[in-house]
Amino acid sequence: MLREEGAVDLRAYTFCVLEQLHTALRRREVFVAPSWRYADPRAGLLAGAEWEATRPVICRTLGLSASPEPTLTALAAELDRTYRAVVSRLPDNPAVRFELTGDTPELILSPLEKLEEPASLVELRERVAELLPRVELPELLLEIAGRTGFTEAFTHLSERTARAADLQVSLCAVLMAEACNTGLESLTRSDVPALKRDRLSWVDQNYLRDETLTAANATLVAAQSRLALANLWGGGEVASADGMRFVVAVRSVHAGPNPKYFGVGRGVTWYNLLSDQFSGLNDITVPGTLRDSLILLAVLLEQQTDLQPTQIMTDTGAYSDVVFGLFRLLGYRFSPRLADVGGTRFWRIDQQADYGLLNAVSAHHLSLQRIIPQWDDILRLVGSLKLGRVPAAGIMRTLQVGERPTRLAQAIAEFGRIDKTLHTLTYIDDEAKRRATLTQLNRGEGRHSVARAVFHGKRGELRQHYREGQEDQLGALGLVLNMIVLWNTLYMEAALNQLRAQGYPVSDADVARLSPLLHEHINMLGRYSFSVPEAVAKGELRPLRDPAEG
Repeated sequence: MLREEGAVDLRAYTFCVLEQLHTALRRREVFVAPSWRYADPRAGLLAGAEWEATRPVICRTLGLSASPEPTLTALAAELDRTYRAVVSRLPDNPAVRFELTGDTPELILSPLEKLEEPASLVELRERVAELLPRVELPELLLEIAGRTGFTEAFTHLSERTARAADLQVSLCAVLMAEACNTGLESLTRSDVPALKRDRLSWVDQNYLRDETLTAANATLVAAQSRLALANLWGGGEVASADGMRFVVAVRSVHAGPNPKYFGVGRGVTWYNLLSDQFSGLNDITVPGTLRDSLILLAVLLEQQTDLQPTQIMTDTGAYSDVVFGLFRLLGYRFSPRLADVGGTRFWRIDQQADYGLLNAVSAHHLSLQRIIPQWDDILRLVGSLKLGRVPAAGIMRTLQVGERPTRLAQAIAEFGRIDKTLHTLTYIDDEAKRRATLTQLNRGEGRHSVARAVFHGKRGELRQHYREGQEDQLGALGLVLNMIVLWNTLYMEAALNQLRAQGYPVSDADVARLSPLLHEHINMLGRYSFSVPEAVAKGELRPLRDPAEG
């Protein structure tokens, strides 16, 4: 940075300072105030007298002890019991075998065999699909709006009580334009005041934002959870998280590269949480592809619906020891699918315990002494998370200095290794658990397939420059998906009732394996008319389709 005459090259010096500042911001060594993205997340942690007063409540709520010994003793006993129970059943477990890799035995878990669908399920699925009415997507949105009143959650940005005439129609049109990625042009009608271009633009600018989309989604999730058919699919205690990737076809700082998914371009990952009742609970948009697995914790803690899932399933790539630890401390059971159990470490606390066939693969020893000195800080962190005082997505900033984990992070990871080992042991031991995980993850894949069908405009590419625009558009997509699921569930219930009335044998076992993630009967293309039949507007269901009419 020095010139030949010894003077400082101001331009080179400036660029060097900017480069170091950028690196420090990225590593969270320098913080910005005020800022949402680059603020110091530790500033929100419970501390001092407030923490002293809150500690007993947090411990009681999360089922943790104020001192580490009772919790760790109970967890150590649970780990020992689980080891012994799984070992006792290993000789009768055909899915598990051991193979030598050199001189080291490796545990092999056989993949699940595909369950053949009974003929009764195949026929029931076909009969129900034949009965579902054909419907235009705009009519579906208006029908669900009439049944649930979700549009009441959309309030004006500054004039909260302002309600224009036929606002429901305008809101549904804007939601559809965002979800289908078509823009407003194909929805405008100069002869319909609620669908004029200036009206739709006004609604888009003043009514669609994160808080209104979240409130509207909570209404739809609650409506789905009240349906008997949805409760046959699940009770709301289970959810899965997975990401859907979108190429961002415009220049945007909120997009990242990944040649595998985005080619030579850049993109985002829409990470969403799906309940076992098929309703989307929450979503977060991240640049590029998911690198920080704590995004999963954020999407769970920040969801604002009536459903409160406690068991969270993910695919293989979305976990770490720290995530296992935080989930267990916060009262959740983290249940990722394990694609390669042979590469998974089994940890033990008692070095002298005899775990039979598992002795060879459980050679890694846990150190509770890493946890005990950090226990109060662990409680303070999870308490702050539970109360929403710190954002889950930014927690890694408190757990790392540069690229090195802090002692607090090491303690949480050590705690997480106990829960990860418990999960791995029960995963290899219980075929039903493995199948339940696969079933729930397949539901997420099915939802993404419907999302691709809905988000068909502009080659399925996202063209929002800014993070807020991307989040609002994908939030609208999630809302429309939940409306499709709710509409399908309502009419599937009606179809099943009609089949039962006609004497057709309908078993609950087959009904539990049906899915509302259908879209072949929904027209999403063309110029759209926002109107519904008079009877439907009064709250009646449409007549079911006559299969003979095709």
